[in-house]
Amino acid sequence: MALLPFRPSRSKRFERLVQPHLQGMYRFAFRLAGQQQDAEDLVQDVVVKLYPRLEELEAVDQLRPWLNRVLYRHFIDQVRRKGRQSDRPISEVADPEQQAGYLDAFASDTPELGEQLDLARLGPQLARVLESLSPDQRTLIMLHDVDGWRQEDIAEVLDVPIGTIKSRLHRCRAALRERLQREMEPFSVTGRVEQ
Repeated sequence: MALLPFRPSRSKRFERLVQPHLQGMYRFAFRLAGQQQDAEDLVQDVVVKLYPRLEELEAVDQLRPWLNRVLYRHFIDQVRRKGRQSDRPISEVADPEQQAGYLDAFASDTPELGEQLDLARLGPQLARVLESLSPDQRTLIMLHDVDGWRQEDIAEVLDVPIGTIKSRLHRCRAALRERLQREMEPFSVTGRVEQ
């Protein structure tokens, strides 16, 4: 009697494929949707839609960018259906103290006291400046500079050429730098201290 090779159940195979990518999908969904519940719903919708397509998932070479592209397209479809703005300012999601704490949480090491004071002063200003960027600019900066996405992955997910991502990222950083300098400059053109 020949033994049949053991093949894990469909749900186990799906879980092994998708589970390692769920946190990244959630972070991306949060950047797009701007709220925890909307991000969770977005990821859940995508996972439910993909479950019947297990064989297609198993054939994908690089699953992370593919999953994020599916997530992005699903988000765009939802926005079009609902006819509402896709991204809300961070001020609608969290109060200023939480915003500063969220941005400061990305520091890799504990800074010296002087650096801590600079960060405490810079955090709220950076949050205000990030909020002043367009939703597309803010999402791109957060994906690349905060979450560490490669430009190639962003281009693949957004389905635009890599050159477009590079130029958009350059313009976003320039706008961020200009607005941050204006925010931190205590003197106006007239030479008086601004309030």
